[in-house]
Amino acid sequence: MKLSIPRAELQRGLSRIQAIVEKRNSMPILANVLLQASKGDPSRLEIAATDLEVGIRGFHPADVSKPGSLTVSARKLFEIVRELPEEPVQLTATANSYLELHCGRSRFTLAGTTAEEFPTLPAFSPTAMVRLPAAVISSLIERTMYAASLDETRYNLNGVYFELTEEGTKIRMVATDGHRLAMVDRVLAAGGSELASGVILPRKGLAELKRLVDEDDADEIELGIEGNSALARKGEVTLTMRLIEGEFPNYRQVLPKAITRKVTIASDTLSQALRRVALLSVERSKAVRVELSAGRLRLSANNPDLGEASEEIDIDYQGETLSVGFNARYLLDSLSAFKTKEVELGLEDELSPARLSPTEDPETIAVVMPMRL
Repeated sequence: MKLSIPRAELQRGLSRIQAIVEKRNSMPILANVLLQASKGDPSRLEIAATDLEVGIRGFHPADVSKPGSLTVSARKLFEIVRELPEEPVQLTATANSYLELHCGRSRFTLAGTTAEEFPTLPAFSPTAMVRLPAAVISSLIERTMYAASLDETRYNLNGVYFELTEEGTKIRMVATDGHRLAMVDRVLAAGGSELASGVILPRKGLAELKRLVDEDDADEIELGIEGNSALARKGEVTLTMRLIEGEFPNYRQVLPKAITRKVTIASDTLSQALRRVALLSVERSKAVRVELSAGRLRLSANNPDLGEASEEIDIDYQGETLSVGFNARYLLDSLSAFKTKEVELGLEDELSPARLSPTEDPETIAVVMPMRL
């Protein structure tokens, strides 16, 4: 293998895979990146990595004088390339699987392994692919993934549920950890009704997809699901992820059926007040009392070891008085994910969950279960 590639292009490809490469020692090869050069029209360098659950493969234009392949440490190669001057990078593979790197007056030699030792990345093309605006996918992930469970023993909650609703005209993504729930609906363009529905996308795979759709040149993303894998494609970059096997709980049971008390509040005002009051909440539970009364919303917290805090917010509300306890962190996570000026807070009674939604996007919903105080 022998080639020349712009430093910025090589750095871009290597930066994409840094969160995927396996750092544990169970399979040392998973800490490596696969470099595979091919001549043709066009000549290009393939950069690929996988942890056996999530994989990414990207093709980058390069001046290839000799095709070939090998694997080297993904992190160390990235650290080297990041520090190089803005000049073309020469990559050469030696007979004993070492990688020689030249850039300007810098020279490095990295120990590597043959490409045959690298796990095979899934190579499949789903029969049904749908094109979605990158901004839509980014919003779907950002407004749901925060609610996915981090408890590895509840593996069926360690991802985001993906399904089609309203006869295939809408995409819905739902996440829950048992204490809160996030749900977003988005209209699906024509041609998506054949997409597989009712699957659980893994949290790590969605995090990598979020990075991909947030890149500057991201416009549209092709999304497909086949068997136990999902695929996302952006130009010359393909991301694959293994679906989570298991049954997602019936989330519709916890969606509030009736909301009789609704108030609209500026997101920043509510967030800042919650953060201040939560400073004196019990550290483990982050419990904050939310009290609705005529013309005001009162937040309060009490910690026997530290003291108490309260803050009032003026609101347009003339209904009956209501007092409910919530985990402040769950409310703050929802507000942070919304990134909106105003939210609608809906409450029913002391035993019912709170419902939050951006005022300009009623199809984004956050549900937070109440706490006994």
